[in-house]
Amino acid sequence: MKSPANSLQNRDIPPQNAQLSPVDLISVLRRTDGSFASQEQKVADFVLENLNTISSMTIGDLADKCGVSKPTVIRFCRSLGCEGYRDFKLRLAQNVAVSAQYLFGDADNSSNSGHSTLDQVLGAVFATLNVMRRQVDVDQLMQAKAGILGKRQILFAGIGGGSSTVAQEASNRFFRLGIPSFFVSDSYVLQMRAAALGPEDVLFLVSASGEADAIVGAAEVANGYGATTISVTKPETRLSLQTKISIHTDLPEDNDIYKPTASRYAHLAIIDTLAMMVAQEQSSETKENLRRIRASLTAYHGRTGPQPLGD
Repeated sequence: MKSPANSLQNRDIPPQNAQLSPVDLISVLRRTDGSFASQEQKVADFVLENLNTISSMTIGDLADKCGVSKPTVIRFCRSLGCEGYRDFKLRLAQNVAVSAQYLFGDADNSSNSGHSTLDQVLGAVFATLNVMRRQVDVDQLMQAKAGILGKRQILFAGIGGGSSTVAQEASNRFFRLGIPSFFVSDSYVLQMRAAALGPEDVLFLVSASGEADAIVGAAEVANGYGATTISVTKPETRLSLQTKISIHTDLPEDNDIYKPTASRYAHLAIIDTLAMMVAQEQSSETKENLRRIRASLTAYHGRTGPQPLGD
């Protein structure tokens, strides 16, 4: 009989013939490098042609459809890095669910002219901004402004492409107002920086999903040390419930897989709005700080005409 320790260790040992990663089964099934034995390849070919029906098939059904034996199906599953047929079906169903819009979507490729594409992108931006305008609660903006005023510093954070870009731009906006502002997108650094905050500091978190573990965890840490935590995220998410002040937006994403997400423009508009509110509230300090920045830039490049402030 195996000891409990040995049994525990065996859980970490991959299947005997596992050579391929089960993270993206669809990509593995599409490989043509001879990864599968000839009989297993029959199973792979059938699965690729019937991605939506595999979840309802028994191992016997699949073996019969492919003209192979049940042991061959088991070997096929283990070649994919799965523990068995049940594990294979679960992982495949997850892959198909995530990839459905890319596998079965009907993206419009009828026109790729510059004018048409520009109109599509701008249309999505305008539509998203209109949705955001109807959703944002002005009281939440006022609370965020009050939470920022008089604080020692603001740490902005976002994980992932869109949210991290918005957080970086937020730090770029607020340092101009005379408030020391910093940006972080690395999850480990975020946890450390959150632990170094205190009652005189603000942790401002941007998350389209509101469910990223690193972001939610940082809010929890900062709360524990008395920092003011603010978020821009979806309502009723873990992040919105964890932060002391939450500005809510629930923005739809376009079904066109080729069109970049427009939600980041809405988040940027919220940041700009909040920065303007803070600037107006402390107008004397803001004007002096902006004047000094403009003077330093003029001394640097010599241009004195109207221009963006350091952008």
